[in-house]
Amino acid sequence: MNIKPLADRVLVLPAPAEEKIGGIIIPDTAKEKPLHGSIVATGNGTKDEEMVLKAGDEVLYGKYAGTELEYEGVKYLMMRQSDVLAVIEK
Repeated sequence: MNIKPLADRVLVLPAPAEEKIGGIIIPDTAKEKPLHGSIVATGNGTKDEEMVLKAGDEVLYGKYAGTELEYEGVKYLMMRQSDVLAVIEK
């Protein structure tokens, strides 16, 4: 990965959106934006806020959290650690 977030930012790979619901195929325009994903890279934190997330964490985030970006054909979200609502523990 060539993208290294700065300060308290994290790079998230969103989970794929649902394509079928009960046998009905959902068109791209009607798909719900996923609200969970996987942390790909993290910054080092700031002097006031320690980075508690790490690469590989499955997380939940708000519907409008982060900035969408595309790198080498893959869509990611860049957001602050504070935009992450929870870590999913398995």
